[in-house]
Amino acid sequence: MTIRGLIARFTQQEDLNFLLTNRIPRAALTRFMGWFSKIENPLVRDFSIGCWRLFADLDLSEAKNSEFKSLHDCFTRELRPGLRPADPDPNAVVSPSDGIIGAFGRIADTELFQIKGAPYALLDLLGDPELVARHRNGIFLTLRLTSDMYHRFHAPYDGRIEQVTFIHGDVWNVNPIALKRVERLFCKNERAVLQMRLASGEALTLVPVAAILVASIRLHFLDRTLNAQSRGPTMFPCAADVRKGDELGWFEHGSTIIVLAPERFEFADTVAEGARIRAGEPLLRKPHS
Repeated sequence: MTIRGLIARFTQQEDLNFLLTNRIPRAALTRFMGWFSKIENPLVRDFSIGCWRLFADLDLSEAKNSEFKSLHDCFTRELRPGLRPADPDPNAVVSPSDGIIGAFGRIADTELFQIKGAPYALLDLLGDPELVARHRNGIFLTLRLTSDMYHRFHAPYDGRIEQVTFIHGDVWNVNPIALKRVERLFCKNERAVLQMRLASGEALTLVPVAAILVASIRLHFLDRTLNAQSRGPTMFPCAADVRKGDELGWFEHGSTIIVLAPERFEFADTVAEGARIRAGEPLLRKPHS
């Protein structure tokens, strides 16, 4: 068995995985990784990426650049143009990111779940009663980005980003093991709430959730990074017009995006828990006009 195989078997033991990725100084380790990953030294970069490959099936063949200045530069890499085209079907709302589909379904009044049997409330996630009312009895879908994936996220449809709210919080791991053990995990972690109004009038909300090693979210239209060091306002009214497939920003590592959509929307035929999806592929279907 390869070294990576041994490491994978070792870390797949649930008690050990939870201990190593959660019962540690999460915030301090995340701040350290934020600093360490930006060191622009070839030896540090090569050693770090080499260690990363031991834990993940890292494939850089799609990257726009073949050389990286730092580990952070590799994490937040762009892809070669044309590799994530947005589905042109006018009724297709596309995936904002590469990811693994987690929990999804109908919102029961204002209750949804992070995994089966682990509910949480929309108000705890969003912190805004008016926004909760918009998504009452709607649908939701959870996308989990693993550490080796492409970490940028995109507009799921034509529309306008009307407001961003940044909510400070913890940095629990967001893997399935932690989701089974930590109640209301998404409501505890740092996250940004992106309120979007589609060109056809419907409300759609994206909630990028940070995690251990990744408590930084960058949004192009705000021209700032949101993380634990963010000070000042946490609510940002804006009027950023976007087209389906436009890049909105990126995580500084893997994490999660929760998609909230209106009740009348449906899931694409390919949506299934555990399925892999790429940015630009159909995620939801709007009702015909």
